[in-house]
Amino acid sequence: MPLAAQFPEIMKRDQPLAPFTHLKIGGPAEFLAEPRSVEELNAVLSACQANRVPVRMLGGGFNLLIPDEPVRGAVVRLTAPAFTFLKRDGKRVTAGGGGQLFDLIAFSVKNGLGGLETLVGIRGTVGGSVRCNVGDRSGEISQTVRNVTVLTDAGKVQVRGRDELTFSEHQSDLDEPVILAVEFELEAEAPAAVLKRMRAAWIVRKASEPLSFQAGVRLFRNPPGQTAATLIDRAQMTKAKTGGAELSERNSNYVVVQPGVKARDILQLADLVKTKVKERTGVTLERELRVW
Repeated sequence: MPLAAQFPEIMKRDQPLAPFTHLKIGGPAEFLAEPRSVEELNAVLSACQANRVPVRMLGGGFNLLIPDEPVRGAVVRLTAPAFTFLKRDGKRVTAGGGGQLFDLIAFSVKNGLGGLETLVGIRGTVGGSVRCNVGDRSGEISQTVRNVTVLTDAGKVQVRGRDELTFSEHQSDLDEPVILAVEFELEAEAPAAVLKRMRAAWIVRKASEPLSFQAGVRLFRNPPGQTAATLIDRAQMTKAKTGGAELSERNSNYVVVQPGVKARDILQLADLVKTKVKERTGVTLERELRVW
């Protein structure tokens, strides 16, 4: 039986992916699945494995560039309540891995729980944010993680405690296919105090990003002791442009896009900037933007 026919209620063929990404760029998926439960998710993954169909997990699509060509295989989105829930137990909050980080932060602040508010403005799902250990000098998400529930390659649900996890700058050792849920240990505080810190963090973060009406993403990781934006400025690449893709005037480590831009325009711009920065500063930039 064809793959899509096995899951008529949750899987479609030849579905555009651009609407699900921040940049609104990308070709269609051969199969797009949106399971409603862990059991359905496991069934989809098992069927794909049996039919040798490659699988990609699509989170919030915020730091992702999907090519212009069709994406072969199955793309899975975890948007059902089973994967986006939020619940509180005292100072602990458990969040579905497919939920949005902003929703988790808002929920915590509303309940007078501090520890996540300085991450406001960072886009992504809860699972993706933990996997990539998002954060900056004001704090990293890993500082509040108590445990992570994952789905293994073998289709088993496992809980990995904090002492079993290793986090470093913008990365972790979480290599399981799916993060189902994350439990956070937070601190009880007056909601007004947490809200005040969140607003301050929002102002600082938004000041260093493209204007709100511009769709943009970060291109490169910051090298140790330096920032990618400073290196790009030193290389005199702030005016670089390829097709409908150009660097942001507010932060040259962001690419912003115009209507009609193609994924290849962004990739060509990133390669050009990387080459010139290496030639003029001697530093090799590492791309932060994920590309399928």
